[in-house]
Amino acid sequence: MTQHNSSNTAADDTEEITLLSQHACHGGVQRFYQHESTEIGLPMRFSVYLPPQAMAGETCPAIIYLAGLTCTEETFMIKAGAQAIAACEGIILITPDTSPRNAKIPGDSDAWDFGVAAGFYLDATQAPWNKHYRMHSYIVAELLPMLLASLPMDKSRVGIMGHSMGGHGALVLALRHPELFSSVSAFAPIAAPSQCPWGQKAFTGYLGTDESAWADYDATALMQKQSQPPFPKGILIDQGFADKFLVEQLHPEAFKTACTSVQQPLTLRYHEGYDHGYYFINTFIEDHLLHHKQQLSS
Repeated sequence: MTQHNSSNTAADDTEEITLLSQHACHGGVQRFYQHESTEIGLPMRFSVYLPPQAMAGETCPAIIYLAGLTCTEETFMIKAGAQAIAACEGIILITPDTSPRNAKIPGDSDAWDFGVAAGFYLDATQAPWNKHYRMHSYIVAELLPMLLASLPMDKSRVGIMGHSMGGHGALVLALRHPELFSSVSAFAPIAAPSQCPWGQKAFTGYLGTDESAWADYDATALMQKQSQPPFPKGILIDQGFADKFLVEQLHPEAFKTACTSVQQPLTLRYHEGYDHGYYFINTFIEDHLLHHKQQLSS
């Protein structure tokens, strides 16, 4: 990993990390990395955008973005248009891949909503998935500590956000690890996965048929268990009314009800005409980055 006080050549002594490519972008640099993951047991890729402030050695807030089904570590960085805003605001952006790759599990590429590119940001307990599908622990126990040690980012100013499956992951990781994440937002999240076909399929395959085990990865269920508002400064969610997955898969109102029950401030915004894709994200990404910047700066 390139150190924050060097140019492009210094390497982290504790991890074998390969810089795959880098690109000048809005005065900063967009980088793509690969490393041998101990949590996953396979090579994993991730991307980092360093704004000009970070390149100059300034300690910056950071946001981890979790992408949705079928996506990779590149999708957000290519499509969201976030770097221009991050450069202006001095925000580091980090995006991991959405699942292990090349696990060679029979059938892992048969469906677009389960297996490869559909890790659901959980730690699988069912064989054969439990050997490699450990995205939850990968993010909190490996990727984040590695980056905190290598980049000019403040551990007290880390936010998390995501889209669809990644929105689910962001909400779950934030609720389970408020000591790590100081702000959270989501675009069209799978907000109650235990209640929708995508979540039920993934949870059955990865976690088994005992639905009591699903609650640890269900943002609505986790919010219902809170004794006090976990993010008193507020959570931001944007949702398009033209999203074809809204009614069957996403259930933002269930999450809103859970937030109301524990007095968790939630800004849930609906938008006419917007669907589930990256034109929607591109339109409102500035609002989300500013939401995080405000909370991470206070």
